[in-house]
Amino acid sequence: MKNSEVARVFQDIADLLELKKENRFKIRAYQKVAHTIEHLPSDLGKLVAESRLKELPGVGEAITGKITELVTTGRLDYYDRLKSEFPEGIIALLDIPGIGPRTALLLSEMGISSVDSLETAIIDGKVSGLPGIGDRTAENILRQIRAMRSKDRRTPIGEVLPVVEDILAQLKGLPGLKNLTSAGSVRRFRETIGDIDLMGTADNAQAIIQAFTSLPSVREILGSGTTKASVITTGELQVDLRIVEHDSFGSLLQYFTGSKQHNIKLRERARRQGLSLSEYGITDIASNSLEKFTGETAFYERQGLEYIPPELREGQHEIAKAEQGTIPHLIELPDIRGDLHVHTTWSDGNDDLETMATAARELGYEYLGITEHSAGRGIAHGLDAGRVREQIAAIRDLNQRLDGIRILCGTEVDIRADGSLDLPDELLSELDIVIAAVHSGLNQNQEQMTARVIKAMENPHVDVLAHPTCRLLPDREPVDIDMEAIFQTAAKTSTMLEINAMPSRLDLKDTHAYRAKEHGVRLLINTDSHSTHHLDFMRFGVGIARRGWCEPRDILNTRPLREVLKYLKSRC
Repeated sequence: MKNSEVARVFQDIADLLELKKENRFKIRAYQKVAHTIEHLPSDLGKLVAESRLKELPGVGEAITGKITELVTTGRLDYYDRLKSEFPEGIIALLDIPGIGPRTALLLSEMGISSVDSLETAIIDGKVSGLPGIGDRTAENILRQIRAMRSKDRRTPIGEVLPVVEDILAQLKGLPGLKNLTSAGSVRRFRETIGDIDLMGTADNAQAIIQAFTSLPSVREILGSGTTKASVITTGELQVDLRIVEHDSFGSLLQYFTGSKQHNIKLRERARRQGLSLSEYGITDIASNSLEKFTGETAFYERQGLEYIPPELREGQHEIAKAEQGTIPHLIELPDIRGDLHVHTTWSDGNDDLETMATAARELGYEYLGITEHSAGRGIAHGLDAGRVREQIAAIRDLNQRLDGIRILCGTEVDIRADGSLDLPDELLSELDIVIAAVHSGLNQNQEQMTARVIKAMENPHVDVLAHPTCRLLPDREPVDIDMEAIFQTAAKTSTMLEINAMPSRLDLKDTHAYRAKEHGVRLLINTDSHSTHHLDFMRFGVGIARRGWCEPRDILNTRPLREVLKYLKSRC
């Protein structure tokens, strides 16, 4: 089972326990386990096989048994018994974004037990007017249903990349194998992935193909030859591997990295120069002579082009920029000097202050921003004004004791439905960094949502707008908000916008990051970490920033501590 599927079961358990009005600590325990599993950077099945589940935060003996039963058998008796206590179909309703446990129970008691019957009931006007469901909410639920149906079989990169890296790790080191890497949309760091393309060169291609098709994660072999193979993994992902001669690797990698539109424009340009491009190399049309390339840089240079990073190859204006030699030096993971959006056990995180700070220091970070949820988020055990001041004192004490990293006092303050903030200005003024975010009232129309967020951004104490569109991949659609107005306001108020690196968010997305940069808006890449494991998600945010043509100068947390503090202070 995929990590996301296991996490879904534990979230369902939490929802059903909430319907039973069980102890809130028990409910929260299952919520935290679901969150941990969903964002786990490695395969859960591997931890089960190695008896390492107890290394995960919040996973004790009982939860270990349940995870093991579910992963090894595909079912969980406790879950089945819990479901039997409720009307049939309630889980299907809970899977629809925007429907919580109480609404699902209300609908199921009306005889609505499937997505189809709910859609019909909404269209017939039988849902609007129920307790807690107005016209706007009913319309939003209908929109979410139709969005779910329209999704293709693409998988978020956060789920795909660990699978790719595991396969590459198992194959690398085989005798004669060189240049093994991903291609296609994985290498371009698209936020969702169709099939996975892997490329390599080898002295004995057939032996590598045999090793690939024999991997433990391969569930089905779709096809296998002497130089290429296609398989389905246990996670239902299709993976294709191609092996070519060493001297053709550059052109092969470029060809299969794409995108389709980029390659079309590249081929059209080459033909005007009397050249023909293919996966085998560059052919001079007049002489019919083929030139091979071991690397991509030489492949582009042969056409009079600067090297184009994979993330930019989307068939837009990257070729024109390469002709001019003006491809930007894109941000890279080593450029990041700190993370400014992190949670601990003070709110809904899994690790304490010192543990998070030590882990950040081990990554080489100069600073770490602790930004707990405010009290408006009851389920997140948010901090009221009194607890914020207690944490400020705890952070100051930790800074006295811990060398090599500076911990910044902050908050992720909730933006209420009317645009006001969940903590008083007097308290916000005492913090190093204030991140504002929307977590509730997601069904507001565009005018309401945009005005709400702009009002918060105009508060002089708000430094950052977090995950601006509130989407969750792959299920929750973005809120209805005028992003151009947000960019304009951010530029006017010097409010930073966040690229949230949590794989389920990736918000801002790439095109928004690009537009923000065009507006002169300063950006931050944060992980929104709830455990030390999540700090490693920074690479996902960097990938999105690269797709948005971002350079280190566009991102505040590429700057040293003194510049970050100076910038934050200048906004007060």
